[in-house]
Amino acid sequence: MTTVPAMIGEEAAKLDADDPLAPLRDRFLLPEGVVYLDGNSLGPLPAAVPPVLTDVVHRQWGTGLIRSWNEHGWWDAPLRVGDALGRLIGAEAGQTVAGDSTSVQLFTALSAAAALRPDRPLLVTDPGHFPTDRYLADAVARLHDLEVRHVPPAGLERFLASEGHRVAVVSYSPVDFRTGELYDMGALTAAAHRAGALVLWDLCHAAGALPVRVDDLGVDLAVGCGYKFLSGGPGAPAFLYVARRHHEALETPLTGWTGHADPFAMAPGYTPAPGIARARIGTPPVLSLLALEAALTVFDGVDLTRVRDKSLSLTGFFLRCADELLTPLGFEAVTPSDPARRGSQVSLRHPHAYGLVQALAAEGVIADMRAPDLLRFGVNALYTTHQDMLTAAVRLRDVVRRSAYDPAPQPSGRVV
Repeated sequence: MTTVPAMIGEEAAKLDADDPLAPLRDRFLLPEGVVYLDGNSLGPLPAAVPPVLTDVVHRQWGTGLIRSWNEHGWWDAPLRVGDALGRLIGAEAGQTVAGDSTSVQLFTALSAAAALRPDRPLLVTDPGHFPTDRYLADAVARLHDLEVRHVPPAGLERFLASEGHRVAVVSYSPVDFRTGELYDMGALTAAAHRAGALVLWDLCHAAGALPVRVDDLGVDLAVGCGYKFLSGGPGAPAFLYVARRHHEALETPLTGWTGHADPFAMAPGYTPAPGIARARIGTPPVLSLLALEAALTVFDGVDLTRVRDKSLSLTGFFLRCADELLTPLGFEAVTPSDPARRGSQVSLRHPHAYGLVQALAAEGVIADMRAPDLLRFGVNALYTTHQDMLTAAVRLRDVVRRSAYDPAPQPSGRVV
C-alpha cells in the first residue's frame, strides 16, 4: 500500500510542476539543501542585492563620494523606494515614504493620526498586536493625553457602536503575527470610518505576501517593514503610507531637517515639505535603502493575486500534511483552515515548540516559534514549494517520533 507521505508527495510534485511562479525561485540566493520557512521573519537574500551593494560601496560611495547624493539619486531614494513599495500595497505614487525603522514609522503614524482627530480621546488597538505596536500606542497615548482601549478585531464593530464617537484612531494588523489569522481590512476600515475614526494598518506581515489595496479600501495610514516578505535585509528600512487626502493637514511629531520644505536653506524654523515628503525625518540610510530597492525587483512583472493564490495552496497543503502526519503526535493547527481567514503562514501548537524548532533546523528546515508553544511556518510564494512544505512536515514528524529534541523552554534572549 502507498504510504501517506508518498501519496502526499505525488500531490506536491503535481502542484509544483504546474506552478507558474516556479521560475521566480531563481531570483533568490537560497542556501542549498535548506528548506527556508522563516521568510515571514527575515526574507532570504535576493540575487539582485549583492551586485547593487558592491556598486554602491565601491563606486558610488568609494569614488563618487558626496557627489552621489545628486549623481546617483541618494537624496531622492526615500521617495523613490517609497513609490516602489506603494505599488506593492496598492498605493498611487506620492503617498509612501521609506526610511527609518518600523517603530519610528509607527510612532509617526500614531501621533499624526491623533493630531488629525484632536477632539477624540480614545486610541483603539488589538490586545494581541505585536508588542512594539502596543508599546507605542501606550507611549503616544501618554503624549497626546489619550486613553488606550484594547479591542480584538472581532469585537471592533460592537465597540464602535457604543464608543465610536470618541475614537481618534484604530490600529490593527491584517495578519496575526502569532497564528497567521487574516482579518478583513475592508470591513474594519469601513466600520472605523462610519464612526469618524482614522485607521492605521501595520502591514509587516502582509506587504509582499498578498494584495492589500490601501487606496481602494480608503485606508488612512499604514506602516510596514522591509525585511520580511519584501526581503530587504536584516533591519531594512520601513515605510509609511499616508493617504493623499490627509497630506495638507499632516503634522508629524519628528520634524527632521529632510522633511523641511527647503532643507538646504537651514532655516531657523520648521516649514513642512509638501505631500508625503514632510514625513521624512533625518539623513536616509542609503546603503540599506538601496539594498531594499534592489530586493524589490524580485516583484518585477509579478501579479500579487497569483502570489496570493499560490500562498493559499501552500498553506492549505501544509495544513493537510499537518492533519495527517502531525495531529496524531500532539500538534494542533491554530491557523484558520478557511482560506479567506488565512495569511501566509501556518502556526502549530505544541508544548515543546522551542526544542522542536531547534531540532528542525538541525535537519535543514528553518522555521521559528513564538512563546510559549507556537511553531510558525512562513510561506513566501515566490520561492517556497509544496515539496518544501511536505519536507517540513515529514522531518518534524520524524523528530518527534525519535524524541530528538530538547523539551526545555526557550532560553531568555534567544531569537528563535
